[in-house]
Amino acid sequence: MQRTHLFLLLALGLFSACSPQLSVFDQKLYESQNWTDDDLRRIQFFLSEELTLYRYLDEEGASSITSGQIKIVDGRKTEQIHFPAGTPGVFLFRPKDEQFAVSFDNQGDTHYLTFGPNPRYDGQYMLQASEWNRRTGTVTYAGKKFLTDSEIIPRLLVNLKKEYRNTVEGRTVGGRTVK
Repeated sequence: MQRTHLFLLLALGLFSACSPQLSVFDQKLYESQNWTDDDLRRIQFFLSEELTLYRYLDEEGASSITSGQIKIVDGRKTEQIHFPAGTPGVFLFRPKDEQFAVSFDNQGDTHYLTFGPNPRYDGQYMLQASEWNRRTGTVTYAGKKFLTDSEIIPRLLVNLKKEYRNTVEGRTVGGRTVK
């Protein structure tokens, strides 16, 4: 019995040691590294918070649904696209100088969200919307306008490993003897 508990603790320790340590991607990190677009394409980004995009469809249903699901909300047809927290994404391009278009969807390069540094949150790269009305934002996704309603605005996360290495130059002396 005690051996089973020890094995379980060891397994949990190994699992937690292998899990990524995600950190918020911010302007300070970006500027200090001076990354090119090619460098950014090699970085695995993650979504910090759960995010749901939704848009109301017209009553005749003339809109085509490409991804997501249709729900009836207050008697209206609604298309919803859900992004769980921790969803991995890739950098596509820069819509503006400091903004990133990041795709979390395997539907193609037109399915992306825009993130940029927010000065009110120490330059953290946060979801950008064309307008915010309290917690509701309007974003463009796959060429269509969607609404998002979040308690916390999603941020970009990266797996950041900090290593501190000192370069030491030295030599070993052989000693001296009396002549």
